Amino acid sequence: MIDLHTHSSASDGELSPSELIGLGKKTGLKALALTDHDTVEGIAEARIKAVELGLDFIAGVEIEIDFDPGEFHLLGLGLDEKNPELLGALAELADARAFRNEQIAGLFHQEGISIDLEEIGSLAGTRRIGRPHIAEALFRKGLVRSRQEAFDKYLGKGRPFYLSKDCLALEKALRLIRGAGGLAVVAHPYSLFVGKPKLAALMDEWKTMGVAGIEAYHPAAKLGQCRILERMGRQRGFLITAGSDFHGPKKPECGIGRSAGGLPIDDSYYGELVSFLSGSGA
Repeated sequence: MIDLHTHSSASDGELSPSELIGLGKKTGLKALALTDHDTVEGIAEARIKAVELGLDFIAGVEIEIDFDPGEFHLLGLGLDEKNPELLGALAELADARAFRNEQIAGLFHQEGISIDLEEIGSLAGTRRIGRPHIAEALFRKGLVRSRQEAFDKYLGKGRPFYLSKDCLALEKALRLIRGAGGLAVVAHPYSLFVGKPKLAALMDEWKTMGVAGIEAYHPAAKLGQCRILERMGRQRGFLITAGSDFHGPKKPECGIGRSAGGLPIDDSYYGELVSFLSGSGA
């Protein structure tokens, strides 16, 4: 098995980068990509642990793209995490995220709900607080019955305390990922919330812009939907990837090394990725 989409505590995952790699090895993975949200800070630690345990490691990142009506996430796989331009852009996104967190905390305060961002960060073991961390805090306070309810009631798109964050234009994100030597892969395309004709048109556009691949298999989609994505992607010559979007034990529907339908992720997707990274599959 492999996994080409995972998260650590460097962003909103529950496990440290080392713990994530350890779990991957224990689960029997051959290869794992760390793709934290808007940061590459966990990569060095994860790589060291992967070398120690003999697990193939892919340095990655997940960047949110400016898009409506849904959410557009772009994976960068096989990149150089020390690339100065990439690091500069991610630092700007981190500053914007911190400012948004302060605004969200202020909205809660106006309603008599105390949100301590420093405490949240300390409990989560990260400086990069996001909405999932705030949802966890609301759950711990007993203000919601579940983390999902926190999004449904307060933090989700269109909810009272939702504030949009700064996102990159697709053109800039592609330039950053390619400039760092990586491959750009559209993550979980169904989160775009567009119909099949629109998605087909977008895929054609992405191909001309330099997107390398499509994450066809994701646990949030049904297996039949994923096969449709794979077919559409292969018709256009895209790299096809699969991932669990693993965040930790609190999201059991996203088990490491498993994707749509709970099925294990075959290592053939890793071979295809290596081929694209070497240039023979591009």
